[in-house]
Amino acid sequence: MSSILVVDDEEQLRKLIREILEQSGYHVTEARDGKEAIQQYRLAPADVVIMDILMPEQDGLETIATLRREFPNVKVIAITGSSEMIGILNFLDVAKMLGAHRTLQKPFEMKALLEAVQAELQA
Repeated sequence: MSSILVVDDEEQLRKLIREILEQSGYHVTEARDGKEAIQQYRLAPADVVIMDILMPEQDGLETIATLRREFPNVKVIAITGSSEMIGILNFLDVAKMLGAHRTLQKPFEMKALLEAVQAELQA
């Protein structure tokens, strides 16, 4: 059974993603922010990490960079509801530059998330 770590400060969204993934046969763990995600990943690396970008404590961009530095083969799907820009790039573009393999703009369809997870597991 493949394991997925869902990292998002929005509890309702985290629970919804967890429910959908578990119904699809995945083992799911959750983290509320980047610091918690790194601690969990160090203890039990997941097959795929679904990472929100804007979170308190430690944001997703910093967390992606840390995970990629410590675990070069980590598979990350970055998600955000923000359309803010960093220079000429949006947050999802920056997430890809830092090592996220796939990105999804909130709100997204759960089918799109499941397809992204399946693609990452097969990569």
